Amino acid sequence: MSVQELDLHLKSGTTGVSRCWRVTRADGVQFGFTDHDGDLDFEGTTFRAGTGLSAAALSQTTGLSVDNTEAVGALSDLAITEEDIFAGRYDGAEVEAWLVQWAAPENRVLQFRGSLGEITRANGAFSAELRGLTEQMNVPTGRVFQRTCQAVLGDAECKFDLATAGYVADAAVTTGDGLTFTFEGLTSFASRWFERGQMRVLTGDAAGLTEAVKIDQVAGTVRTITLWDNLRENIAPGDVVRLTAGCDKRMATCRAKFANLVNYQGFPDIPSEDWQAAHPTRVSSRSGGSRR
Repeated sequence: MSVQELDLHLKSGTTGVSRCWRVTRADGVQFGFTDHDGDLDFEGTTFRAGTGLSAAALSQTTGLSVDNTEAVGALSDLAITEEDIFAGRYDGAEVEAWLVQWAAPENRVLQFRGSLGEITRANGAFSAELRGLTEQMNVPTGRVFQRTCQAVLGDAECKFDLATAGYVADAAVTTGDGLTFTFEGLTSFASRWFERGQMRVLTGDAAGLTEAVKIDQVAGTVRTITLWDNLRENIAPGDVVRLTAGCDKRMATCRAKFANLVNYQGFPDIPSEDWQAAHPTRVSSRSGGSRR
C-alpha cells in the first residue's frame, strides 16, 4: 500500500479515486462496498459496485470529540437486507472506509474506522450512523464498589470456563415465537438454571443471534425459556440453540453454583447506607468483629 503514490495522484490534477467501505458484523460476516462503477479487490475483500451505498463527508477532529458520519444505501437481497437489520445483526458492526485510486487499489488510505450506530429503515433504503473510535471514550470505566459482582460470567475477571460440563446445553426447539421457547426433555438442569444466562441460535434462519434469558421454568418434561427481548428472526421447530447458565451476581451463587468464589468481583461485606448513618451506641466490644 502506498499512501505517497496516492498523494502524488491527488496532486496531479487528474484523479480517479473512489471510496470503499468494509462492514464486519459481530458474527464475522464481512461485506465490501464501493461507489466506483466496478468491483475492487484488496485486503482479501471484494468491494462490490452497484450496491447503492454512499456516505456523507467525514467529520473528524484531532481532539477527543466523537467523529461521526453517515452511510446511506439501498436495501438489497445481495447485500444489507432489512431482515438482517431488524434482527440486529449489524448492531455495533465494525466499519472501515478507504479512499482508493481505483486504477491501482494498492494506492489507498484508511480514512475512517469505527462502528455502526443507529440504523433507520424507510422506503426500501437504510441510513446508518457511523461512530468513530473516540465513541468508546464515552463508556464509563473503573471499578464500582458494590455488594454484587461486577464481572460478566466467563469474562477475564470472572475466569469461569463456560464450556464446563453442566453449564451449557445444546437443544432443539420444540416450539417458539421469537420470545418464548419450549424444549422437550431438557430437564436434567434445575428450574431457573439458565435465568440471566444466554440463548444463542446455532442453526436455521436466526443462526448467530444471541439474547439474554429472562425466565427459565420446568414443568414435567417441558422446559420453557423466555427471553428479555424478541430475537426478531424466524425460529422453526428443530432449530438448535445453545443455552448457557446464568448468574445473579450474588456471592452465595458464585460459591454454590459455580464454585468460583476466589474470583468474585463484589464486596459482600461493604457497609450499607443505614449502617453508615447509624448513631453511636454503647457496646462492650469495638473490635469490629466479623460480618459473617
